[in-house]
Amino acid sequence: MNNDEDTVLDFGEEEFDRNRTFKHPVAVGFHLAFRIGALLAYLFCGWFSDSFITNFVVIVILLSMDFWTVKNISGRLLVGLRWWNYVDEEGNSKWMFESRKNRKGTVTAAESRIFWLSLVVCQLLWIVLMLGAIFTLKFKWLMVSVIGVIMNGSNLLGYIRCKWGTKQNMTSLAKSFLTRQALKSMFTLGKSKGSEPQQT
Repeated sequence: MNNDEDTVLDFGEEEFDRNRTFKHPVAVGFHLAFRIGALLAYLFCGWFSDSFITNFVVIVILLSMDFWTVKNISGRLLVGLRWWNYVDEEGNSKWMFESRKNRKGTVTAAESRIFWLSLVVCQLLWIVLMLGAIFTLKFKWLMVSVIGVIMNGSNLLGYIRCKWGTKQNMTSLAKSFLTRQALKSMFTLGKSKGSEPQQT
């Protein structure tokens, strides 16, 4: 990562396309569907099944689908941000927080507002549900609500870091990472061919 490219981003300073309300309606739909579905399943699952295991599995699946969709699709399309993780040559886990450089015409005000409001409101709702489970001593449901807080909170924190973190061009960063991996593979292959097997 080049330190020359490090810049502090201003929260909410996207280049908005004000001519279109929704440029990615399918992404907006899935962005809202999984997170609302998980909350509704938590609140009303007792109406459909008395089995805690069944309800737990359904809610966790919805939370997982929401986490993956927000992290990999809707964040990139709706606000031009992405966060991800990779393991470097020394085996250290590196977290990357990226912001697309040229977002003019790719981000609409409505989509950006929906993205951020849904992240914050759902996180607050999961915290309220977690506190409710604690005060009512429903420890099984506490476990479910804690999973909701962690998964939603991870995306919220990741995207806040994207906004206030390092501005990286997604394409150039991916290319530099792949180049490093290819060079490492060639170096390792050449080194292994040049070395003789050790005697035991």
